[in-house]
Formats: sequence, structure tokens, C-alpha cells
Amino acid sequence: MSANDTVPDFVTRWPNLAQPRLGAEVISATDEFFAAKERMIQAEPPVRIPGKFDDHGGWMDGWETRRKRGPGYDHCVVRLGRVALLYGVDIDTSYFTGNFPPSASIDGRLDGEWTEIVPPTNLGGNAHHYVEVEQPGPWRELRLNIYPDGGVARQRVHGRFVFDAAQESGDLVELSGLMQGGRPVAWSDAHYGWPGKVFLPDRGINMGDGWETSRRRVPGNEWLIAGTVIPARSSRSRPTPPTRATTRTRSSFRQQTSSAQTDTSTSPRACSGQCCCRQQPGASHSPHVR
Repeated sequence: MSANDTVPDFVTRWPNLAQPRLGAEVISATDEFFAAKERMIQAEPPVRIPGKFDDHGGWMDGWETRRKRGPGYDHCVVRLGRVALLYGVDIDTSYFTGNFPPSASIDGRLDGEWTEIVPPTNLGGNAHHYVEVEQPGPWRELRLNIYPDGGVARQRVHGRFVFDAAQESGDLVELSGLMQGGRPVAWSDAHYGWPGKVFLPDRGINMGDGWETSRRRVPGNEWLIAGTVIPARSSRSRPTPPTRATTRTRSSFRQQTSSAQTDTSTSPRACSGQCCCRQQPGASHSPHVR
């Protein structure tokens, strides 16, 4: 567990699956008196707006419950867009300084009974709490337990979706998509953010909602390599324009096997994800591999 700015490998290597753009939704909570449960899975970083109030007091960007006056604790259930393998979580208490829970745990389930996947973990205020998941799953629902009450700005869950051919339609499948378990594995430059945004399923919101590199002042070109969870071959380029804000050409891939082959490896092969390949004239190019 980390309550500082040290970012573990699973954060930069695997996408956050607990966000609405990837189909996640909050389906229940024991209480949300001070702040709505849906705010906890927003993809945008939490913000603080001094002087903003609602009917229950100061507005908080996250999920917050009332003080408990009796036994028990609060919990909130998030349902992911698809069945997924999980490698780590981030319990973010940003801007919750006097109203954060002292500790929290996370349970997961595919169907049936809940299984503890993150043990009770001490929390601090206004901090990220990174915890590796020892039992990657697969899981579909997650239950965040806070002891006994309080507020959490964001719950981020890093991993990948399990490919399921039954959820796809047509002869061609976009296997590089995050919803299909794809992810970026290597790139030449990521100066303006994580390149994995180009694999989101919907249309880009603006120019920042994609992959953008720093200006190259030496010979060469930029590149991005996508990884798929099953063996595939490029079939043909789509006749329609790309749906994401990106400089790459979207390709369709035909599935070559009916059974998904899972890769649960989480060994680090990566840079920080915020790197910039600014080579000096005459210097050799060092690609960043994840």
C-alpha cells in the first residue's frame, strides 16, 4: 500500500476499468447523504471547489456517507462493464481531509458469494492508496467497504477485460479495444498522456482525449503497438474514419481462435507512462516498452 506519489507499475500498465466510458456503474450503496455514489467512478481527477455547497453541506467530489452512530459500516458496489482480471486498485481520498474513513477493504465476485480481494487497509486523508490484488479473478462486481463511514473521492480498478466472443458481433472484431482486453504495450512517445486513450470504445471528446506526442526534431516517426489477448491477424482497414482522436490508422482484426487465451502476467516492462522521447541530434532512439 502506498499513500504518497509513488505510482506502482499496475497503474501505468493497465487501464482503470471502473469508469462509465467502459461500462462501469455504481449499483448500490448503504448511504450517500453527503456525496453521490456515482461521483466515485468518474474518470476525471477529483476537484475541490471552495465555497460550493449543496443541501447537505460542503460539496465533495466523491462518495461520502453520514456518521454512523451504531454498529456496522458502509459499503458501495460497482459493477464493471465486463468480466475482468484485476491487478491493482487505487483508493483515492483526495480533498477528504477530516472526513475520510480510517480503513477500507474490497470484495469481488463473478457470481455467487463475495471474496475478499483487498484486505482491510489503513487510509489517510487527501492521498492515493495503491494496493495490488492478490486474487486477480475474474470478477464482475466489486464492493468497497469503508470502516465505519466517511468519504472516498475515487475508486480506480486497474486490469483488463476478459475477451468473450459471444459479446462480439460480425466477422471482424476490434481486438485492440480496451473492452476486448486490448491495451498499448509499447510506444515511441507519450508526452501528453497515456496512449491507451485511443483504444476507448467511444468517440474522442477533444484533442486531449487521444494520443499526442511531443514535436520530433530528429529523423524518424512516432509509433504505437497494441496488444491483444488472443492471436489475431490484420484483416483490412475500416472504410470509415477513425472514431478516436488519434494519429494511428484503426485496423480490424479477425479472430483466429475461439477460445480466449488469458495473460495474467503483471511483471514490469514499462516506463512511467508520462515519458517523452526527446532525442538529441545523433543520439540513438530508445523506445519505451510496457
